[in-house]
Order: sequence, then C-alpha cells, then structure tokens
Amino acid sequence: MALSRKEKEHLIGWDDFVINQYRATPVDLNENASDKLKRISKLEANPEEWFKFYFANFYTSEPAPFHVKATKRVLANPEWYEVRSWARDLSKSGRTMMEVLYLTMTGKKKTVVLVSATKDDADRLLKPYKTILEINDRLKNDYGEQKALTGWEDGDFTTKKGVSFRGVGAGQSPRGTRNDAARPDLILIDDIDTDVDCNNRETIEKKYSWIETALIPTRSISVPLLIIACGNIIAKYCCITEMAKKANIHEIVNIRDKNGKSTWPQRNTEELIDLAFRTMTTSAIQKEYFNNPIRVGKLFKKVYWGKCPPLKSCEFVLTYSDPATSNKDNKNSSRKFTGVIGYKAGVFYLYKCWLDNMTQRTFVNNVYAANDWVKQNKVDTFKNWIENNSLQDPFWEQVLKPLFKTVAKLMNRVPLFMSLDKRKKDDKYTRIEGTLEPMYKQECLIFNIDEKDNPSMKLMEEEFLGVAPNSKMMDGPDGLEGAVWIIQNISNKENTDYHVGHIPNRKF
Repeated sequence: MALSRKEKEHLIGWDDFVINQYRATPVDLNENASDKLKRISKLEANPEEWFKFYFANFYTSEPAPFHVKATKRVLANPEWYEVRSWARDLSKSGRTMMEVLYLTMTGKKKTVVLVSATKDDADRLLKPYKTILEINDRLKNDYGEQKALTGWEDGDFTTKKGVSFRGVGAGQSPRGTRNDAARPDLILIDDIDTDVDCNNRETIEKKYSWIETALIPTRSISVPLLIIACGNIIAKYCCITEMAKKANIHEIVNIRDKNGKSTWPQRNTEELIDLAFRTMTTSAIQKEYFNNPIRVGKLFKKVYWGKCPPLKSCEFVLTYSDPATSNKDNKNSSRKFTGVIGYKAGVFYLYKCWLDNMTQRTFVNNVYAANDWVKQNKVDTFKNWIENNSLQDPFWEQVLKPLFKTVAKLMNRVPLFMSLDKRKKDDKYTRIEGTLEPMYKQECLIFNIDEKDNPSMKLMEEEFLGVAPNSKMMDGPDGLEGAVWIIQNISNKENTDYHVGHIPNRKF
C-alpha cells in the first residue's frame, strides 16, 4: 500500500524515536543483583534521578523549579486533580509521561486512561508509552519484561506486570474500563480542546459534561484517583478552563514570566524564543505560549505598540469613559472602559486604560485615577469625557451623577468636570470601522508600549484584535473610537459641561 508524504514523514520520525530509545538506555550487564537492587532503591527515592536515568533522551535539559514542584505534588498525592497549562516547549506531555511511568513501574498506580480530543489522538499519545515499555532496556532490566504476549494493541494494552493503558476519545463511552477488578486510578487528559470545538460553546459544554458525568465516574470511590489534565488555554471558555475550576491546582506557566524572562532558561534561551517568535503572528504567540487566546478579527490584524511622546507635548489630551448602562452593582454586571488618549502630529496615542468587568463604584474611582494620572504627567489643560447618548441619559442622571458626587465627598476631592458625549451612535462595529480603521491602516494609532504588561491593556489588545461584526466584546475599542472622534470633530468645544463632585468646606 502506497504511503502519503505525511505518513512517510511520520514513519521516519517514529523510526528515529525508536532508534534513540535503544541508544539512550544501555545497561550494565556486569552489575550483580545486590548492587542492582540498591541502585533501583536509590533512584526510586529521587524521582528526578529516576527520570534522568531511564529517560535520558527526554531529560535533555535540567528541569525548571516549576517542573520539580509539580512532580512532587502528583507523586505525594494519590488522590489529586491537577490542570497544567504550561506553554509549548515546557514539556507538559513529556514530564507527565515520566511521572506516569514512575507511578506504574513502582506499583503506585495500575489502571491508566488517556483521553484526548479523538480516539486517534489518544492512541497517538499512548504510542510512546507502549514503545518505551517494549524497547527501553533499562526499564526492562530493572522492572522486567513489560510486553505481554496477548492484549498488546495500540491504544489498549496491559503489561506483564498487570498495568493497563487505554486510549479514549472525548465522547466515547469509557464505561466498563477496568483492569480485571481494578477501575481507573489515573486519568490523563491531553489536548482535549480543539480550535474548531472552541468556536461552539455548546460543543464545549457537551464535552465537559462528558468528562464529569461519564469519564471521572469510571473510578472506584475506595481507590485514590489521580487526574492530570494538560492543555493550553486556547479559548476563554474551553474544557481546560472548566476543569481548572474543580482542580486542586491549575498551574499556568508561560514561556516567559511576568518580568519577561524565560521560565525554562536551561532549555529555552531568550535568543531562541525571540528567533522563534519572528515568524509567528501575535495571536499564535499569545495563545500557544502565553495562555492568552486572542481571536483575531478581519479588521485589525495586529496592534501597533510604540513609544509615546511625553503626554504634556501632545496637541490634545483627554480621558474618555464608557460606563455601560447596567445599574447593577456587582462585579459581573458589565465591562467598562476609561482611557487616556493623546494626539500629536497626526498620530493618536492610547497612553493608558482601565478595562474590565467592574462595579459602578470602581468605574468612578477609575475615572478619578485617569484624571490624576494625566495631572501627574504635568498636563493642566484636558477634558474628561463620558459617553451619554439619549438612551443613557436617565442612567447618568439617576445613577452615575449621584455616585460621582458620593465618591468625591467620601474621598474629599475637588470637583470633577465631565463633558458628556451626547452624539447619536450607530452600532459599535460600524463606528469602530469608520473612525479607527483609516488611521490604523496608516499606522497612526499607537498603543503605549510602556503599558504593554498592564492587564487592562492586554484585554484592550484582545478586544481590538477581535473586532468583528458579530463580536460581543468591543467595549475598549468602542471607548477608543469615542475619544478619537471627539478629537477629530470637536476639539475645543463640548456638548455640555457637567460639574460633578463635592466641594469641601473652606475656611477663609
């Protein structure tokens, strides 16, 4: 039968894997039985040395601290639920495989189920386990021959020592999975989310329901169960994010830490990371290496990050706030935006923003914070704008305006002047496209690179890249559009000025 090019490449790659296994695991044929037992005992007492000895071709770099801590957790807790969102090239699957083989070879776990998006994917992920058990001479020398004469099939095999491995695809019936009388005591979930599935919330809901109602209940109540789920956060709502809510720990490790340094420098140097990123899109980098799934829309393909001029040198500066119209004072009521925008020499700059789901009280505090930030940058002449069209006017009068006064009084602040953006607005996408796209095409819309690690600016970037006719999350770009439109069309005149706040008692 003729093989396709892809199949040939896979076969060649697999042959290389097998050859490397043989080369990496030579044994000392002259070792006596007593020394052998002592060596094995010493290795089992130190899992890192055990990994290095039996899997020399996997253990090519010294582990990072998070690797060592993770292994200690799963080996110390027979009943444990861990979700690992480690970035690509941080050895999620490799280290997990070494841990699983340690637990099974030392008799701590007996019945392993590996789950992936499809049965074929699960079988593919199990194949290295099967091959290692067949040809790893060091494992065979120390723990005996593993390959059984029968029941040794891809995706479903049991060793001579009685350890079973079974691959299961998401949605496939796992009922009846057992090793003689033993039910699963170790469940691995690897790459269960797919980009296609994450486009449909109902598909994810169905898949996650299967995990909770069909997969996990295959366990025995009286036997400790270890669950390890490996997967990046490739969407805001996916199986990994839902499993994380139930797990004992959800460990997120990106390719770089919060200080911009490699989290595994022994393997991934800064130079290698930079080199790899040169050929990748922003969305791919954020999703695969920073657990930040950005859905890129058709309008904006990237964000132009750049150094902003001193704020006081701008020809025009304003703060713009979009309060949303919900009057519910709870965290998840609505997403709100406040931004500091400057204009100089034909270029618009987003210096800083506050964007998130927040209470109305937090929103008002952010408006004051933006006002203070502008003044700290030695800008005395600027405007504080807030969206307030005809539909929002009752909300302003009945909710926000009194709240501004209350906050000012509690904070003992001087009055804050708010200019109301009262223009009649079309739908968000139409306005964003009409106002922002022309300057974006000319690279005249710059985000402040000094604020790139600000969580609100990260969220702003995500929303900006995701702008699309059917997008439900465009509050940040909508607020930015409001600010740019005002600078373009109004500049030195406002619709109406409202003076809100509390004037402290003065002593003359």
